[in-house]
Amino acid sequence: MVYPVYTETTYCRDCYKCVRSCPVKAIQIKDGSAVIIKDRCIFCGKCVAICPNSAKKIRSDLSRAQMLVKSKKRVICSLAPSFAAEFQGHEDAVLSAIISLGFSDISETAIGATIVSAAIDMYANEHDGKCSWISTACPSVVELVRKYYPEAVNRLAKVPSPLQTHCAYLRSIYGNDIGIVFIGPCIAKKNEADTTPGYPDIAITFDELRSWLKEERIDLDSIDTSNKVAFAPAKAGIATLYPVERGQIVTSKIWGEKPFCRDALALSGVNEIHDVLAQGRDNDPFLELLGCEGGCINGPVSDKCKSLAVRKNAIAQFTESRISSGEKLFEPKEEFVREVLDKGYSILGGSQPASDTNFNKKFSEEEIKQALLDLGKSTKADELNCGGCGYNTCRDMAIAYLSGMAEVEMCVTKMRKEAQSKVDMLLRTIPNAVVIVNRDLNIADCNINFLKIFGDMDESLLDDSMLSLVSGLPLERFVPFYEKFSDEFYAQKRNQYRLHYKDKFLRVTFFLVEKNRLLGAMFDDITSPTVKRETVVKKAEDVIQKSLETVQQIASLLGENAAETEIMLNSLIDAFSVHSDSNSDGFTIDDEVEV
Repeated sequence: MVYPVYTETTYCRDCYKCVRSCPVKAIQIKDGSAVIIKDRCIFCGKCVAICPNSAKKIRSDLSRAQMLVKSKKRVICSLAPSFAAEFQGHEDAVLSAIISLGFSDISETAIGATIVSAAIDMYANEHDGKCSWISTACPSVVELVRKYYPEAVNRLAKVPSPLQTHCAYLRSIYGNDIGIVFIGPCIAKKNEADTTPGYPDIAITFDELRSWLKEERIDLDSIDTSNKVAFAPAKAGIATLYPVERGQIVTSKIWGEKPFCRDALALSGVNEIHDVLAQGRDNDPFLELLGCEGGCINGPVSDKCKSLAVRKNAIAQFTESRISSGEKLFEPKEEFVREVLDKGYSILGGSQPASDTNFNKKFSEEEIKQALLDLGKSTKADELNCGGCGYNTCRDMAIAYLSGMAEVEMCVTKMRKEAQSKVDMLLRTIPNAVVIVNRDLNIADCNINFLKIFGDMDESLLDDSMLSLVSGLPLERFVPFYEKFSDEFYAQKRNQYRLHYKDKFLRVTFFLVEKNRLLGAMFDDITSPTVKRETVVKKAEDVIQKSLETVQQIASLLGENAAETEIMLNSLIDAFSVHSDSNSDGFTIDDEVEV
């Protein structure tokens, strides 16, 4: 089965944005493409949100959900409480639409959250109000602990997640033959469905729900909501606050009413969670940790057109209206809460898998130093920590390179230096004179041969140090015909010219280095063949002169034949002559020849 998040490599464009955004650096650069390493991924979805070319994909489970609805007699939708923020103003319409898709019932995932909070309260009451567990409400956080902080696995709450607990509760009252489809803003819930089959059977996102509605041509604005859809088995209460930061703590009957509670703390965002787990202690308070900044309402596929403040407010209003309505809200039975607490993950038919995987492999200083050398970092000054590769420091990049997660080509500064070195080597060794100018017609680069022709300086003084002094100077200080460069910047085709400059005949070939930014010109010295041609023309002129003298002497005898001889000899001169336009600057430019 395809993992919940994957890479469409044909769309990947070597931008390394996903590497930069991934909080656990689970992206491997392989042959220039950014590939997600499934064993390292925590399914937070940040790479999906940041990818500019949509190369990071979320696995679609829509067709599987549609098949389940058709094949099962009873299929229940476990609806995430964040739907009130996602579809604000259309809450009743969404419920009616889900039923019209073929679901038998809709039940709130928040019911499972209510049971989880009751189980944690029960544990804390039995331990003097103390509980140093880490919440399992967020599957991304659970994956983070298992894969990157195995020493903290024993601190994960001994109760299943709210979704898993909800599914277990639904099966306890409706039987194991039901199908359960979770709908919410979370990608990691797909992994939860994969690893604990049936709890739920399938997880789809709000985006997939929208696609489903579109397929069925269901418009939320046009749905009749006069017949209210009732939640099965009842409406959840304050646990609908779970998708916002500190929502789980507020749900607790022990900690919820304490404005300053030191026994329970809430954090959101993987970077913040990294810090607290790295410095964690066994006597820490209960930690409500949510991978998405602000909570589940800011999930990877949530509606980003609405601000986080608007979404938080929507959840608060949704919960407040329920509590103040006077309706009978869900209250879990104590015996089921006790079963969840005592059995833990075995209530799902298996125990919670612990992890002894630790991807933070240690490398020796010698190995890291050698890796830095491979990346072109021979001194501390070379470690620019520019972040272009996606890693915060050159040292982090070197470790990733040693781990097989990164390639040398990811180092922007190294590749730029190598490219510049190749350009410099080419300019130094090419026998032609070369100059590269920017659109302001200032010299960006040139070689010694260019200065030999146009520099007006003693050749014995020319060396590589002079090139840096020339860089940035106006081209017109060296080349009289600099206006031609302006024309060539925006020409559809590059042109080739021949010119006579001082005592040299040159062929000029223009080439585009970077569109609308850098233009180059190569000067080929064709003086020798041109001089030979000029010699032929001079000798032809001498022949003409002598012939004309002879013709004048016998003009009376030859008549018109003399004129024809003159025309013929002048044609010979024309054939060997260079027709050119002269100017007052002492150089000539031949007619343009398109190449």
